[in-house]
Formats: sequence, structure tokens, C-alpha cells
Amino acid sequence: MPPAHPFDDDKLREECGVYGVTGLPEAANFVALGLHALQHRGQEAGGIVSYDPDTGFNSARRFGYVRDNFTKASLMETLPGTVAIGHVRYSTAGKKGAAIRDVQPFFGEFSMGGAAIAHNGNITNAEELRHDLIERGSIFQSSSDTECIIHLMARSMAKSIPDRMEDALRRVEGAFSIVAMTRTKLMGVRDALGVRPLVLGQFGDGWVLSSETCALDIIGARFVREIEPGEMVVISADGSLESRRPFRPKASRSCIFEHVYFSRPDSILGGRSVYETRRQIGVELAREAPVEADLVCPVPDSGTPAAIGYAAESGIPFGLGITRNQYMGRTFIEPTEQIRNMGVRLKLNVNRALIAGKRVILVDDSVVRGTTSQKIREMILDAGAKEVHFRIASPPTAWPCFYGVDTPERSKLLAANMTEDEMCAHLNVDSLKFISLDGLYRAVGEANGRDPKAPQYCDACFSGEYPVAPSDMIAKGFTVKAAE
Repeated sequence: MPPAHPFDDDKLREECGVYGVTGLPEAANFVALGLHALQHRGQEAGGIVSYDPDTGFNSARRFGYVRDNFTKASLMETLPGTVAIGHVRYSTAGKKGAAIRDVQPFFGEFSMGGAAIAHNGNITNAEELRHDLIERGSIFQSSSDTECIIHLMARSMAKSIPDRMEDALRRVEGAFSIVAMTRTKLMGVRDALGVRPLVLGQFGDGWVLSSETCALDIIGARFVREIEPGEMVVISADGSLESRRPFRPKASRSCIFEHVYFSRPDSILGGRSVYETRRQIGVELAREAPVEADLVCPVPDSGTPAAIGYAAESGIPFGLGITRNQYMGRTFIEPTEQIRNMGVRLKLNVNRALIAGKRVILVDDSVVRGTTSQKIREMILDAGAKEVHFRIASPPTAWPCFYGVDTPERSKLLAANMTEDEMCAHLNVDSLKFISLDGLYRAVGEANGRDPKAPQYCDACFSGEYPVAPSDMIAKGFTVKAAE
């Protein structure tokens, strides 16, 4: 499925979203609603697996949006049962635009019954595991790292599927949240550092697992708590919940970029409103990087809360100087060369009446390659702006993420190759400032900023300090940051 315009690769891609329901009639319908709320985490494909005693395990996997596939009664009728899990995907491991066999959830049949599994994140030693498993006779059906878990479970000698999953995960390195199911159980697992999010909710007599709280809200489920880093929950058909600890305890390092961009602003993350955190990022940014201007304008939509915070703290008026075309989907007609050259104008349009003659502060969530920033600057100047100042609601993205985020190679990251002043000249703007790493930490509630000896979050994309060694990438020649 082609991107809507050639500058879609100028953002870090969302990872994936996972969702699971047990104890509710027609569980798959609730999963479909949950996946719809998690669509921002993956727009390439989605899948649902359910179990019903009369028909067994049933699966549906489709390319495209949830709304275009899992809202059809004819499809949902093929997914009966009181337990179901689902997944929305953007490729982070495996081939981009891959075959349907790469779409999760994956299913495996074991001696004690079947199990399905869906995974958000990346297994950083997946290639090493895959090579070892193939040498021992495993036959892989997909290019996804998630399939390694199924094969590791199959080789375990443990007596139950939850025990086999524990066995498998002890061999896995990386950052991940998992939902899985058997005929009678729903399971959720979060990696030892808690890099990727997973929350627990309750709806009537049923239980829900989700990547984000916004997907609990859509079905009216009550948020109970986050699955803790390193925790595995096993929910039985009678509604009982068991908490296990498959991993050695470690200090948590949840992904700080979830607060900046990935999570929906109406979600609660780490006990904090994502919207309020993003607004506070704008406040910190205004304190760190003030500039005389006439208008604070967000780059929609992810820059909006930070722009509101910047405007409030600086006293400079806030205005929607750029409007997003809400009907610009990824299924846009294959563009002609003339249309392709219009670039971001297919998605964004400048409000000339508001911009003309103004000194404008543009607030965006990040700069990756810089191509979109250049186009937006051109649009703002074409609309008659006197000055253009960029304020970025995250530190410079100088390192690739190997934990479930599709990041360009380091050589293609603007901040990996230029200083802030060089980026400012490259983008040809009047000024460019990023929030500091300490400022970002303050915005997420760490009053004293980042602890350099024991960082409270995973911030590898900014700092180059990887809490889990990216084994497969190191084997391919990737050079990690030298210890200071």
C-alpha cells in the first residue's frame, strides 16, 4: 500500500498495536473496535483470531484499515467466541509491504492445544534465534520476528502453554508487549524494561488488554492498571487473573517517544495524560528557546498540544495557520508526476489570511530527514510570512530505534550528520531549536531532568544509549555509541 505522498517517510513510524478480550460474547467485535482506536499505531494491515468451542480457532487477516475490513458483518460472523486477540501492523521487522503471511496474530498448534500470539515491538536477537531454530529443523512461514516465539514455544518441554511462553521469552531479547490466547486463557506480557506499553482493563465480567487506554475507552472498559515491566498476566475463563514474573527484575525504561508522538493524546501513559505531557513539552520549550514572534502555529496534528503550551508560556497568540486535509488517506489515487511534486500540499494547506505578514513559530513533534520541514517552510513563506522559526517538541533524533519503530538508517537522520546550527541553515529558517533531553524529562514529570547514570526512560533515539543491545544489528556492523 503506497504512502499518501512521498514525504510520509519523514516521520518515525508507529510500531504496532495489540488488543485482547476475554469473557465477553462476540469478543472479536470488541477487538475490532479496540483496533480501530489503535489504528494510529499501524495502518498497513490488521488481524483477529478468536476461539469458539464449536468452531475452534478462527482467523481473519487483511491489508488496509480496520474500518475497511473488520466492520463487515459477513467477516465478523466468522470470528465467534468469548476470547479473541488482534493486531494492527506497520512493518518494523520483515519486509515492508509484506505478504499476508506476515500479518499477525500468528497461530500455532501444540500437543496441549492451539495458541495465537500478537506482538508489538522488536526482538533484537531474532535473526540469531531464527538461524538456530532453522538449524534445528523449524520451518518458518513468515519473515516476522514474532514467529520465533511460536517456534520456541513448540520446542519447550513445559506442560502448559503459559509455561511454554515463559520458557520462550527467556531466550528473547528486545522490547515488546504481547497478547496471546489459548482456548481458555488470555495472556499479556511486557518486556523486562517495559519499553513498549500494555494496559489492563475490565468491562463487565470481561477483561481487556490493550496497547493504550484510548482503546479501552472506545468500548467503555474501565482502566485497571498498566501491566508492569517484566510482568506476565494469565486470565482464565472464570475471570481469575494470575500475575507471573518471567524475567529477572530490572529498573523500568519505558519509551519516552510514546509521550512525544506515538500514543494518542487522549491516552494515559505512566499515570500521566499524554495530552498534558505534550502541552508541558511546549511550556518547557518556550522557556528554553524563546523568540520574538507574532504567532505560534502547530504542524498538525501531533504538534498541536506542544504549540498550545508554547503559546501559553510565551504569551504569543496561538493560531491554526496550517490546516490538514482530513480525507487524505493512504489509499489516495496513484499520483501523476505533477501531483507528486506538490508534496505535502496534498495533506496540508496554509491559512494565508492568518500567516501573511507575521513572524511565525512553527511547532512540530520531531525532525527526522527534514524533507517535510523544508516543504512546510516553503509553504509558510509563500503565504507571506515575514519570518519562520521552528521549535521542535523532542530532542534531535540522531540514532535509529531497534525496539519496534521503523527508523531510517543513521546516515539518513538529519541530526546524526548536522549540528543544530547546520540544520537551521539546511532548512533555511530564521531559527531552529529543539527541546533539551532534560527539558523533555521535566515535561514527563521528572523534576530534576534525566539521570545520566540511570536514565528513567528509553531515549536511545536521542541519546544513542541502548538499554538492550541490538544484537542482530551489531552483528551486521552497526556501531553503538561509545561509553562516556
